[in-house]
Amino acid sequence: MDKSQLSELTVRRAADGPDGPQPSEGDIGRVLDLLSGTVEQAGTIAETLKAGEAVTLGSFGGFQAADGVASFRAGTALTEYLRDQTR
Repeated sequence: MDKSQLSELTVRRAADGPDGPQPSEGDIGRVLDLLSGTVEQAGTIAETLKAGEAVTLGSFGGFQAADGVASFRAGTALTEYLRDQTR
């Protein structure tokens, strides 16, 4: 799944949610760019890792950096979902 497909799916899921302003595919794409970065500009995750801090996304997981290499460690919720162990 590429960024465009991820944005489109996220917009469809948001449309199924409660009433209120719905984000556009462009809105979602911009948020993804701000978090993950683009060729032209680093995202907030990369900036945070470069500053020596970890990024934790709740029970989804988190990013760490050591010796100039970033890694992702899945959290409990993501691991259980992937293993079909969700309640």
